[in-house]
Amino acid sequence: LMPAEVRAMMIQELARRGIGNPTTSPEGWTPERLLDSADTAVVVVEGVIPPGATKGTKFDLRVSALPGTDVTSLEGGKLYTTDLRPGPLMVGSRQAKIIAEGKGNIFINPFVEPGATRRDAVNRLVGRILDGGTAKDDMPLKLKLATSSHTRARTIQSAINSTFPREPRQKNETARGENSDSVELTVPPSFDGKTEDFIQLVRHVPLDITATETTAIAIRKALIANPGSSEAAMWRFRALGTRALPVIQDLYEYPEEEPRMAALRAGAALDDPLVVRPLLDMSKSGSTDNRIRAIALLGDMGFNPDVDLGLRPLLDDADVDVRLATYEALLKRKDPIITRMTIDEKFDVAIVPSEKGMVYVAQSGRPTIAVFGDELSVERPLTVSAWSNRLMLKADSGDDQLQVFFRQRPEITPEIQLANPRLAEFIPFLGHTTTVEKPLPGLGLSYGETIGAVHLLWRNGYIKCDFKAEQDRVLAAILRSQQDEELIERPELEPTEETLEPGPTLGSSGAPVATPSDLANMPAPPPVDLPTSGRDTVPR
Repeated sequence: LMPAEVRAMMIQELARRGIGNPTTSPEGWTPERLLDSADTAVVVVEGVIPPGATKGTKFDLRVSALPGTDVTSLEGGKLYTTDLRPGPLMVGSRQAKIIAEGKGNIFINPFVEPGATRRDAVNRLVGRILDGGTAKDDMPLKLKLATSSHTRARTIQSAINSTFPREPRQKNETARGENSDSVELTVPPSFDGKTEDFIQLVRHVPLDITATETTAIAIRKALIANPGSSEAAMWRFRALGTRALPVIQDLYEYPEEEPRMAALRAGAALDDPLVVRPLLDMSKSGSTDNRIRAIALLGDMGFNPDVDLGLRPLLDDADVDVRLATYEALLKRKDPIITRMTIDEKFDVAIVPSEKGMVYVAQSGRPTIAVFGDELSVERPLTVSAWSNRLMLKADSGDDQLQVFFRQRPEITPEIQLANPRLAEFIPFLGHTTTVEKPLPGLGLSYGETIGAVHLLWRNGYIKCDFKAEQDRVLAAILRSQQDEELIERPELEPTEETLEPGPTLGSSGAPVATPSDLANMPAPPPVDLPTSGRDTVPR
């Protein structure tokens, strides 16, 4: 069931996409038949494109059942390719330009939703598609002058182009003055995927580029006098470029942590090889926040065996957030110490050598379950059931394998398989679908179902380690983008000077999602209290 105007719009949209065309659709398949299927849902799709994103930029999507429909669950659904336009978008509107498209498998959060009325409540009408959105064009980015001035616009244009000269694959100059009120910006190719860094650097570019060393010395003095200005100082140093390095290098060993960290962050971004050893020292002995920052910076450094060898011991650190930051840094550096496998193109499993066992679940970007500890296993003896006895596991004390009883739907015949209790093999077993081409045994669970099954075992004490889930960032980003953005003062100028326009919020309605209706009554996995920000850790 759905509102009449939505149905009419969907029939027109599906026909436009070839549904019902004998040459492109199965025999007898029509828009009406697709909409009448119990395995189809009409959803609203939302996402936030980073400001100034370049063509092809990936971003996460939030998918929710359209109000006024009788959808019961989006679990296991796959979003058909849908157009995304600047939102909010009214149903049936075709006025706004298409700026992105979305598609992919939907991930239902297997944990309890904040504010749920029942402790076992999971919202199955809302899900997300990790990296499911793709920008179709470069997003426009402009500097708007608060006061019209051709002279100021030309000065800004010249300063930006001197700092960011045109790169080989760049069609236009980085800054082009449109008129006395506006300067259009092109994100250089070297900042693909880092447009927010580019925006910050533009905001901190000095208008007088002839006195770099003098400016750097002035910033250094201000930083030492006021360590609370470390964030702004770091961006100012970075905007000055490599000519600022001789001024900041002696701060790499500065006794006060905040000025030292500002200099190290700037030096790392400017590819100064001298920052490696001080950053490694900070990653081991600084405050927790600065340790994590230092590890992330090392992850972005170029090829350097000293970095990999220096980071690896931190996989055994007592602080769980330090371990996670180290894992993410080494993963980014493609360190062979971390083994990564893709399960039927649905999600990845990463095996991380560590003496401290942990399971980490990504909920943004690439769907990934990371297992810390090569030999981490499901404890035995074991007897557990879930999802109205659709999934049951059993093993005695001396058993080398788990007996897994599973039925896809209540009405079909169950299957019994044996699975290795090592999480490095058990998790791929849960997600893999057995085919002729890939005959290995498996249950074929979705990413969300796999996480739910692993969390169930952990909750009942059969996996003895920490369990950590990344916070869902998609909704938070959407809500932030809908608020009026406060004007950020450009540090060098008066409060009335230039600021950048925020990026667009995207919205789409009328995208059908295939959702197995038999999952509607599946009981929720046991809850875990997720925080309002950051990651959630529940030690056992």
